[in-house]
Parts: sequence; structure tokens; C-alpha cells
Amino acid sequence: MAETVDEITIAWTDDDGTETLKELDKVVLTKGAWSTLVFKYQDLNRSTGEYGPVKFRIGRYQKRNGSYYPHSKFNISSEAQARKIIEILQNWIEE
Repeated sequence: MAETVDEITIAWTDDDGTETLKELDKVVLTKGAWSTLVFKYQDLNRSTGEYGPVKFRIGRYQKRNGSYYPHSKFNISSEAQARKIIEILQNWIEE
């Protein structure tokens, strides 16, 4: 488990050393006992050996006993979905 927010990652490597989830970028939105991070990532398609389209994840982490533990997450499954969320938020902010 991560002891600092900067150590938190969603990258995942199988026991055979294959990176099945590749973290492309990370932004820390909030730090503290409850931290929020946004990740840009790709999943490995095992049948083709290629990484799929870019996806995004918003994750909340709680620090307990000196380590950060995942609490909740929301996956944004495509760039189109991300753009729609941006559009909705932008409209709400401008109201």
C-alpha cells in the first residue's frame, strides 16, 4: 500500500510480469486523510497484445494506519464520455 499520495498508482502487473493496466498520467486533486486522484490509463487486450483506447478514472483514497487504501472509483470508459462530462460540467459552471 502507498504511504504517500504520490505513491498511489493504478498500474497493474500480473504475476508473469505482464503490465495489464498501464498508467499514462496522474493528477492529485486533493491531499489529506481523504485524497482524490484522476488517472489516465489503458488496459491490455490479452488476445491482441495491444493496449486499448485511453480511459480515465477518478479515485478516492482514505489514509488509515499510515497507508492509503482505495475507497471508491469511477471509470470514464472513453474520450467521448469524458468530453460529455466536461460539457455538462462547463454548462453548470457557466449558469
